[in-house]
Amino acid sequence: MAPIAVSDKLREQAQQVLALIQEKNIEMVDFRLTDVPGRQHHVTVPACEVDADMLLNGVAFDGSSIQGFRGIEESDMVMRPVLTSAYVDPFMDAPTLGLICNVHEPNGTRYERDPRFIAEKAEQYLQQSGIADKAFFGPELEFFLLDDVRFDSGSNSAFYAVDSEEAVWNTGKGERNLAYKVKNKSGYFPLPPTDTQQDIRTAIVKELMAAGIRVERHHHEVATAGQAEINFRFSTLTDTADITLLYKYIVRNVARRYGKVATFMPKPIFGDNGSGMHVHQSLFKGDQPIFYQEGAYGNLSDIALYYIGGILKHAPAVLAFSNPSTNSYKRLVPGYEAPVNLVFSKGNRSAAIRVPVAAVTPKSCRIEFRTPDATANPYLAFAAMLMAGLDGIRNQIDPRELGYGPIDKNIYELSDAEKANIRSVPGSFEESLRALEEDHEFLLEGGVFTKDFIQNWIQLKRSSEIEAVNTRPHPYEFHLYLDL
Repeated sequence: MAPIAVSDKLREQAQQVLALIQEKNIEMVDFRLTDVPGRQHHVTVPACEVDADMLLNGVAFDGSSIQGFRGIEESDMVMRPVLTSAYVDPFMDAPTLGLICNVHEPNGTRYERDPRFIAEKAEQYLQQSGIADKAFFGPELEFFLLDDVRFDSGSNSAFYAVDSEEAVWNTGKGERNLAYKVKNKSGYFPLPPTDTQQDIRTAIVKELMAAGIRVERHHHEVATAGQAEINFRFSTLTDTADITLLYKYIVRNVARRYGKVATFMPKPIFGDNGSGMHVHQSLFKGDQPIFYQEGAYGNLSDIALYYIGGILKHAPAVLAFSNPSTNSYKRLVPGYEAPVNLVFSKGNRSAAIRVPVAAVTPKSCRIEFRTPDATANPYLAFAAMLMAGLDGIRNQIDPRELGYGPIDKNIYELSDAEKANIRSVPGSFEESLRALEEDHEFLLEGGVFTKDFIQNWIQLKRSSEIEAVNTRPHPYEFHLYLDL
């Protein structure tokens, strides 16, 4: 494990972490990394064994055991902590400090398949482009808080079953029923007792705030069965991705405290709205917002329009990272507020890109890409969106000239003739991966993504997810075909 060149700033940060360990009586230090699909992994070291050298040089681990990394013949790797990410974890019995880690080769160089490295390279590319200095991202994650989740898939059977005390299908359940169930598509903003999850969402918010995450609001979402949304403050690209993973960790563990299961699956329930991750985005040069132009459509500058053009043009490929699951495309169907239409619009939630217009100031002027969901690895998804938007700016891709809008009508209510020229998102994950195969040059600019990473991503997703789903009988196929 090669030592790194250490700046005075890094040494100071290491001493601050050691001081925090002493101050909080920390007994365990948890080193955490993120795999290619977006799951976090950890290794725990007794605090008495942690010194400045370990904090600066990192901890060795087996990269062949991490999905999407490398084979057993070249498995030695190193995780080095981001020292400013120290987080006192409230979910462990022993006082524990969590640290986000970057992944390095044994010789000390950054590992090209580390998702966090890709996010950092996207920010560096933005700065080198001269277009802007900072890209701000603000995701809105929706999720379900369920009371019971069961599933199995064997050679001779397959099923899933989810349940929630507030679900509409439980109106007749039990000997004593307190009613006030949430009807399908009727869960937006109801007061208790219909909203049964006010207290658990507040508990989640308190843990998020204790972790240093600035929370803006929380509420029940549209679907039955405990759909929720908690919004946190935007930040720069990599920082927002860090926060997103910590957010999901906190949501899941507070849910467990309450005897519930939190899931960010886009479509766990048939016949009601799914869960998305709408992503607000804006660019700044110095202190100046460059998306704002007073009096223009949506108060958007030409740069903002070109950014929109880039995302919409490359959307089929971007979705391979922003909607990277077979379940994602069960949400992206008409009729459930899903943004399936590749157009932009002011305030129109049926469009893939919405331009918020309520109470917008120059610094809050932004675009909202509504298609993504939280099965995405945020480091990869945010980087792909930024690269698509920057490609639009560099090549002055005007979405109006390419037929991407604006459309300020409810697209779901347009006639077939009016819809004829509106392009839609891919209908399946396989379609998105094919789009990525055909359209990825914009991701390679500045070495942000590599061909190796993209090929690895496509192969990983096809072999471990798409083929695994496609080769198994589906329970509903028995309903359709058993008697044919």
